[in-house]
Amino acid sequence: MVRAHGLRGELGVDVRTDSPDERFAPGAALVGRCAGAADVTLTVESLRWHSGKLLVRFTEIPDRTAAEPLRGTRLLVHVSELGPTGDPDEFHDHQLEGLRAELADGTVVGTVREIQHGPAGELLVLARADAPDALVPFVHAIVPTVDLDGGRIVLTPPDGLLDADLNPAG
Repeated sequence: MVRAHGLRGELGVDVRTDSPDERFAPGAALVGRCAGAADVTLTVESLRWHSGKLLVRFTEIPDRTAAEPLRGTRLLVHVSELGPTGDPDEFHDHQLEGLRAELADGTVVGTVREIQHGPAGELLVLARADAPDALVPFVHAIVPTVDLDGGRIVLTPPDGLLDADLNPAG
C-alpha cells in the first residue's frame, strides 16, 4: 500500500498483479503483512481508479485514522489462490523465496530471503551465512537458471556484485 487517501479510509495501492479487478474484487480477502506486526485479514469493500492509482476500501478500515497505521503494508493472497503464471520465465515470489543461490560452478552463495519490487525491476535479497544480505537484480543475464524442482537458482554475477563492501544490502 502507498498511503491513506481521503477521510473515509481508502488506501492507495501499488498494484503488482496482472488482474487487479479480480484480486481486489469486493468480498476478496487479502492478507496484510507489515514488518514487526502480525498479519491481518482485510476484506475488500470497494475499489476505484483515481489518477492512475488504485484506491481500495476495506471493511475493517472505517476511516483515515484506522488507515494510517497500514502505510507500507504488503497485500498478499493465499498461495492456494494463485494459478500458474502462464510463462515459464515468470515466477511468483513464494516460488523463489527459500531457493538456494549458487554460482555456475556449484558454489553456494546463499538463500533467496525475499524479492524486492522496485521501479527498475525486481531484486533478489540473498541471505548469506558469513556476509550481509546481497541484492541481486533478477535479470536473465545474472540469473540464467531458476530450477524450482532442484530448489536452486544459478547466478552469473558480474565482478563485485557479491562483494560485501560493495553491495548496498549490507
